[in-house]
Amino acid sequence: MLTVTPLSIADVVELTPRKFGDNRGFFSETFNQQRLIDAGLPGQWIQDNQSLSREKYTLRGLHYQEPPFAQAKLVRVLRGSIFDVAVDIRKDSPTFGKWASLVLSADSFNQILVPEGFAHGFLTLEEDTEVFYKVTAPYSPQHDRNIRWDDPEIAVDWPIEGQAPHLSDKDKVAPLLRDVSLVF
Repeated sequence: MLTVTPLSIADVVELTPRKFGDNRGFFSETFNQQRLIDAGLPGQWIQDNQSLSREKYTLRGLHYQEPPFAQAKLVRVLRGSIFDVAVDIRKDSPTFGKWASLVLSADSFNQILVPEGFAHGFLTLEEDTEVFYKVTAPYSPQHDRNIRWDDPEIAVDWPIEGQAPHLSDKDKVAPLLRDVSLVF
């Protein structure tokens, strides 16, 4: 069983798999391709990725890949918690430039599905946070793109509590959305 809950942008959804527990712990089916297809969601996942962020307020994003290597992402947290964000970068979408967010945590046991045509990023809310995600296309350096995490036109309300986030060199120099040539 899988609960699917649309977020503020309907194409971005929260998935919560069912847990079966007893005195030993729990069991859960965290991924079932057919259940996703039956729910009208992407079902062709071809690669798993995992990241560990040692520091609280590590920000990864906003990332996306251009076609033909555009990726949908199915993201969950194995340890810790994150503030996860999906930004609609589909030029003709009524929600272009808008963002949806969800706090994902190991305790909540929830997931977010970020479709193709969205830039994705997350901020760690705890030290030693481990994130696991599936993607629908392989990594392609030639198609890899990013947008500034603090783009004022997107105006993501990152819960950084006045702290400077820990960024990669790539994310420090990412362009603004208005300076990106979009293909979605």
